[in-house]
Amino acid sequence: MRSNVIETVLGAVVLVVAAFFLYFAYTTANVRAVSGYALQARFASTGGLTAGNDVRISGVKVGSVTKAYLDPKTYQAVIEMQIDSQVKLPEDTSAGIASESLLGGKYLNLQPGGEEEMLKPGGRIQYTQSAVNLEDLLGRFIFSAGGSNANKGGDASQGQQPAAQQPPAQQPKADPSKGLLNGGGK
Repeated sequence: MRSNVIETVLGAVVLVVAAFFLYFAYTTANVRAVSGYALQARFASTGGLTAGNDVRISGVKVGSVTKAYLDPKTYQAVIEMQIDSQVKLPEDTSAGIASESLLGGKYLNLQPGGEEEMLKPGGRIQYTQSAVNLEDLLGRFIFSAGGSNANKGGDASQGQQPAAQQPPAQQPKADPSKGLLNGGGK
C-alpha cells in the first residue's frame, strides 16, 4: 500500500514538471499567432516556406505566414502574412525568403525602405526575392570548378592556343673573388 502512494506522488511531480516545461517552451519560443494586418507577396519559388513560418525584420519576429498557394494564372507562389499592428511598413519594403541554418528552417525576411507612404492592410509587397536553392548552388560550384581545371593546359581542339613557353630562368653566376654567389651575404 505504501508503494502505491509513493508512485502516485512521484507521477504527480513528473506531470507538474512536464507542464512547467511545456509552458516555458511555449512562452519563450514565440509560437503564438501574430494578430495585426494582412499583407501579400508573390515569389517565383518559396523554397519550402509554409504557413506558420516567421516573418522577421532584422531578425526580430514581427509576423507570421498565414497562407501559401499557387496563383493559377501567373504560376507564381502567393504568400499571405499577418504583420503586428504596431509595425508600419513603407510601400517600398522588400521581402526575401531566407534560411535559418544549413539544415533548413525558412522565414520571410522583410527590409523596410525609405518611402513616406505606408503599406495598407491587404496591400502587396512589390519587391521580392525568391529562395536560394542550396543544391543548385553546390551543383554549379562543383561543375564550374571541375570545368576550369580541365582547360588549364589548353585544348587545341577547342581553338585555344597552348600557353607560350617561358625561357628558362638564368642561374646566378659564381664570383670567384668573393667566394659567394653574386657577391651577396656579407
